[in-house]
Amino acid sequence: MNKKTALPLLLLLACSLPLEAWARIKLITLPVRERVEIRLEHADATLVEEERVVPLVRGVNQVDFSWNNTEVDPDSVLFRLLGEQADLGAEVLAVSYPPNENALIWSISAQASGSARVRISYLIGGLDKSYHYRAVAAKDESSLTLSHYLRVKNQANEAYDGALIHTAFGPVLERPLGLAETKDLLLQRHPQAPIRKRYTADLAEHGYLDAAQKKLRIPMHYVLRNNAAHGLGDSALPFGKARIFQQDGKGGAAFVGEDWARFTPRDSELALFLGVARDISVKRTIQRNERERVNGDLYHLDVVLQYEMENFKPAPVTLDLAEDLRRVRAELGAASGRAVEWELGPDTTLAGQPDPERSTAERLVFHVDLPGRKPSGEARKVEHQLHLRFKNEW
Repeated sequence: MNKKTALPLLLLLACSLPLEAWARIKLITLPVRERVEIRLEHADATLVEEERVVPLVRGVNQVDFSWNNTEVDPDSVLFRLLGEQADLGAEVLAVSYPPNENALIWSISAQASGSARVRISYLIGGLDKSYHYRAVAAKDESSLTLSHYLRVKNQANEAYDGALIHTAFGPVLERPLGLAETKDLLLQRHPQAPIRKRYTADLAEHGYLDAAQKKLRIPMHYVLRNNAAHGLGDSALPFGKARIFQQDGKGGAAFVGEDWARFTPRDSELALFLGVARDISVKRTIQRNERERVNGDLYHLDVVLQYEMENFKPAPVTLDLAEDLRRVRAELGAASGRAVEWELGPDTTLAGQPDPERSTAERLVFHVDLPGRKPSGEARKVEHQLHLRFKNEW
């Protein structure tokens, strides 16, 4: 039923009923909400569902829902009579839109007087959300306590004395939201989740620390896996800012830095950036670059990358050494634009095969163990080669 036909029908019904059969109830103030649920699962929309107990009289009732100075989407408003008052014989007859008002009026017929529970749902703007983390690593950097927070900014010009707040990440929370209030809500706390401190040498992603000397930039990350075996895994972890601390062994925690935690599905890795390592050195050079003609302009490319690695830390570390094969090919002036066809050559000295989880058809990741420095303080130098054969280049 459209707006033009709803009001004439309502007037016709009014003429057939005594005046005492009418009731107009402004839901903005009366009756009070019995229950409110705020659903924040969607990235761009907030759904509010509220339940109220409305007194109905026998005949036709008018129920008025107003939203002055709030960002309610009028096309999203839905009114439902809940099933427990079926003995009233209540039924929604029509809906009308008063001109120049932010309001809807429902006409409800009732065969008997009594209280009816109704549910009103609508999309609303001004309830903004974001997520953030506090990560506190143990002094020995073997584990980390991850606290996950929801921040809600209530700029909707509406107060909710008590609401069930749903998110796509973590449990349902019951909290009040006041006018113009910003509130941080703890969603989950994961104590002593095991972590690994990762050092990564990846020219394509992180570049040089010193290009003239061919020394690579080595970023450091705390890495934890979002699964039950590592103390997490209850849900995906959303994108949000992470403040990172490390326990000082004296009951306090020192601030390490900040990073933006990416969206992390269950059983995936979350890596938190800590800075650039200054006590691990990786020098990368091209030791061999030879072309073998196949036919016409077609050739194979035989390449050996040389790495000189030093660890100035007292303890041994594991370095993740990554190469983007498209970038390597372009670096050698042989970029053809097509997919890379390659194989590992026999002169490779890196132990084992590429990491099967983190490597792809065009990106290789190896793990290299670097011993701690000598008692004299001198670093132990480790040298390795990566031998690659690119096939059918032109």
